[in-house]
Amino acid sequence: MRAINASSIILLDLEVKRDDEGLIDSNIFRERSFTMTNANWFMLIGVLMLARGLAATTITRLPVTSAIFYLTVGLLLGPTFLHIFAFDPLKQSAMLEVATEIAVLISLFSAGVKMPVPVTFKRWAAPVRLAWVSMTITVALVAAFCYFVFSLPLGAGILLGGILAPTDPVLATDVQVRRAGDSDELRFMLTCEAGMNDGSAFPFVMLGLGMLGLHQIGSFGQTWFLVDVLWATAGAILIGTACGAALAKVGWMLRGAKPKHDVLDDLVGLGLIAIAYGLCVSLKTWGFLGVFFAGVALRHTELVLAGAPRDKAGVLESDMSKSVAAKADPEHQAPLTVSAEALVFKEHLERLSELMLVLLLGGMIYLGEWSWRAVGLAAFLFFVARPLSVFIGLTGTKTTFRLRAITGWFGVRGIGSVYYLMYAIQHGLPENLAREMASLTLTAIMLSVYLHGMSTKPLLARFWRE
Repeated sequence: MRAINASSIILLDLEVKRDDEGLIDSNIFRERSFTMTNANWFMLIGVLMLARGLAATTITRLPVTSAIFYLTVGLLLGPTFLHIFAFDPLKQSAMLEVATEIAVLISLFSAGVKMPVPVTFKRWAAPVRLAWVSMTITVALVAAFCYFVFSLPLGAGILLGGILAPTDPVLATDVQVRRAGDSDELRFMLTCEAGMNDGSAFPFVMLGLGMLGLHQIGSFGQTWFLVDVLWATAGAILIGTACGAALAKVGWMLRGAKPKHDVLDDLVGLGLIAIAYGLCVSLKTWGFLGVFFAGVALRHTELVLAGAPRDKAGVLESDMSKSVAAKADPEHQAPLTVSAEALVFKEHLERLSELMLVLLLGGMIYLGEWSWRAVGLAAFLFFVARPLSVFIGLTGTKTTFRLRAITGWFGVRGIGSVYYLMYAIQHGLPENLAREMASLTLTAIMLSVYLHGMSTKPLLARFWRE
């Protein structure tokens, strides 16, 4: 709370002007102070938590997602309407980078432990294509659009493509795998894609920064390809898998030891996230990708150790009561696992981070920043780039036309894109360009929250009914 609570919060009266290159002028901000105390923040967050908790059943029955309510409150209380609070994404970029980083890590780990295992090429082929092939096509289309339509530098277009291309693991919970072992093909594809494309997007973010002179990519991009693409991707998968498998074996050994050892699964799960991410970043690999595969490996190894049976498709049964370990137990009790016991706690953290960050997102948006450029880019991303890239990426797979069509629409943008934006700003983007990219990114995220949030439940209900 203290990190986001300065005794004087800056409010922005924006009169949007553009320079000769069409970028938002950095001198448009005239500041005036408004006091937002610790007590104000506690009451605001407390009211939102109470409302969300007490109205859980009502919100579940409504044809919209909870993120819409959080964003609407943020817009009402933010600089768009009541001016109660505001956040300048440039001045608060360091804090927002850390906050969004933590939220994405928790969400990626939760997604990882819910993935059907083992990882087989036949089952994972479609989401792998979405995460790498469709991702690359989306970045290329967004970069071309920004270069030819907005006359932005090519490096800025690639950077913006890397920021906006990945689907979000935090805000897309309504279309993601709901529990460990969920076999629904649509939810599996979307969850697996969101888990992997936060790692596959990073090379394009670094390429864009490199073309803008803010990162070393080497002659003809050799350093970028060898380090940021090949090593960073493969290394993250290896590190994450090793960490997850090792923890599963240690936890299983401790629980099977005599005298019996208790394991604090919540802390152990958080510790795995921190260690896997820290190792990946230290070794210059993509930490998001490492944490996702740490969750996958943790779940897979625990099921193997428990002797979980396989279903007709060869997937390990997630119900531990059917495992060899459960049948061998004198009381026939299902064995406890770190992945299952920690998952409930991680989902609570996901909901809390979604509430906080979407609320702050509303405080970063001001309707005066809207322009045909921002809305046009969002429309191009949602209605052209995403569907086209999905159809191309899934060409040759056994996915049906209906499945490709609905997958092409559910490309939710959210907290992950905010993280990449803050990461780029922290790496020295020029202020005018940073303002422009913030306006384009935040507008796209806001429109995504409303468009996808209002269409998710009705479309999914019709898809599954048919």
